[in-house]
Amino acid sequence: MSTQAQRTTSGQITLVVEIGLLLLLSLIWGSSFTLIKVAVPTIPPFTMVAVRVTIAAMLLLLLAIAQGHALPRQRSVWAAFFVQGLLQSALPFTLISWGEVSIPSGLAGVLNATPPMFVLAIAMSTGRARQTVTRWKIIGVALGLAGVAVTMGLDALSGIGSAAPLAQAAVLGASLCYALAPMWGQRFSKLPAIVTAAGAMSCAAIPMVPAALILERPWTLAPTSQAVAAVIVLAIVCTALAMVIYFRLIRTLGPLGTTSGSYLRAGFAVALGTAWLGERFTLSSMAGMALILAGVVAITMPPSARTSRGN
Repeated sequence: MSTQAQRTTSGQITLVVEIGLLLLLSLIWGSSFTLIKVAVPTIPPFTMVAVRVTIAAMLLLLLAIAQGHALPRQRSVWAAFFVQGLLQSALPFTLISWGEVSIPSGLAGVLNATPPMFVLAIAMSTGRARQTVTRWKIIGVALGLAGVAVTMGLDALSGIGSAAPLAQAAVLGASLCYALAPMWGQRFSKLPAIVTAAGAMSCAAIPMVPAALILERPWTLAPTSQAVAAVIVLAIVCTALAMVIYFRLIRTLGPLGTTSGSYLRAGFAVALGTAWLGERFTLSSMAGMALILAGVVAITMPPSARTSRGN
């Protein structure tokens, strides 16, 4: 086998590995919506997130040390970790957990499939994507926005003070955080993924622990065993393990490629919510979900795939 052929084969294997990791991350984060729905009735949002990020931070720090990595000492790096922790964990976890008090986990998962649209919109507004904006991407953004509007319902504006529209808006706010997080996270490309994950998660715990203690007094709670188990799985699998995969994918696939897994995550969230929680959706919700997923696919589909479909 020639050197060029070996390089091509190696590149193909690497791509398969990265896509496999993206699928795994989508499954892990898709299941998090179901786990949050199980936990939130007896463990309120701030407490749930505080426990989740604290356990994950401890595991990631221990793993980084065990692998022989030294944590950065520069204040500027830790300031950047703090922003990353807010964008990737503290804010979106809290917004989603609060939102799922009032809406189904599957709906939350679909509304949270919108980060690629935010990534594209931000890139367009900052001038970073002017040469890569295509007709399909514009169509994708339009479809996604229409899907959000249909999913939230035509009466959302009239009922803006009620729980459901605000809950849906909170989940969309989490999507914006998830769009900004990989863009910010690119600055850590020279650090090992485990170090970045440990630093960012540790910083996420800093505001969440006192917020939970002050606002929800967790020592007064009486969580069910299922809720406790759900939070433990959220911390170990959906946060600690997921963050290591996530920061690797930022380096290998980039922000848009990494966030493209959000529509796969949405599919897993809907399937798990239906199978485990018996969730049902209205016709408008299903139509909105379909529009959102179609929009994300249009934005993230490689140009070669569009060309082949047109032939």
